[in-house]
Amino acid sequence: MDRFIQLALSGIANGAIFALVALGFVLIYKSSDVINFAQGELLLIGAYLTYAMVEQFGLWWPAGVVLAVVLAAVAGVLIEQLVLRPMIGEPAISVIMVTIGLSSLLRAIVGAIWGVTPRPAPQFLPTDTVTILGANVGVDRIWAFGLAITLFVILTLFFRYSRDGIAMRAVADDQQAALSMGISVKKVWAVAWAIAAITAAVGGILLMSIFGGVSGTIARVGLIVFPVVILGGLDSIPGAIIGGLIIGLLQSFAGGYLPPEWGVGEVVPFIILLFILLVRPYGLFGQRIIERV
Repeated sequence: MDRFIQLALSGIANGAIFALVALGFVLIYKSSDVINFAQGELLLIGAYLTYAMVEQFGLWWPAGVVLAVVLAAVAGVLIEQLVLRPMIGEPAISVIMVTIGLSSLLRAIVGAIWGVTPRPAPQFLPTDTVTILGANVGVDRIWAFGLAITLFVILTLFFRYSRDGIAMRAVADDQQAALSMGISVKKVWAVAWAIAAITAAVGGILLMSIFGGVSGTIARVGLIVFPVVILGGLDSIPGAIIGGLIIGLLQSFAGGYLPPEWGVGEVVPFIILLFILLVRPYGLFGQRIIERV
């Protein structure tokens, strides 16, 4: 029972981070119909920017984290304006290939600046353990879960009550109607990419602290995010949250109970991806769109 509780809490913490990154994926898709395959590299950029601010420039870590998140948001806006905006009106497959190329470009830029050797990360989260219902759980996992939930609450309030949040909801619902009401769709796209970069940067910072180091492997979490958003629904924000928790729990239980040499924990998200595409391709909470021709 102790092992079950430990794996469950670890899976929930990991799932919260997955959901946080998936939220940015969903926002980009809802606002611009772009499937962003470079989301994992945005994680990487956030982690390395934080490393640079704190370890290389010696900033006080709260200031370094805030500055890194701001720079990640600026990078997200620049990507939208310089790379994605010229692709407006192009076929969907062309935009997808651009985001795949963008992921390779961002990874190459990170490698050119910081190299490919893993680097020890500054510890922002406590490394102690606590006992919950008889199971030892890392305090860093609890902090990661709490910070992810806090950001979810902030974003929920932003979407519900702020002017830009309401505009984003309008664009996600119907771009033509939003344009007729005077809403700047291009501004909404820029805000969506900025928020996606912020959520990815926070996720990268949390992963960096939990792993105790920063390296290119952080970008692999971006691959797990894709099964998360497919499971929850490409256009569903609640689906991203629930999908992240489901994938996190399944991955934790598979890695904890099955023989490690099987490597099932690594492939569980993609097994779920195949299953959901066969059974319910629009996801658990995605909008089912029927086109008549």
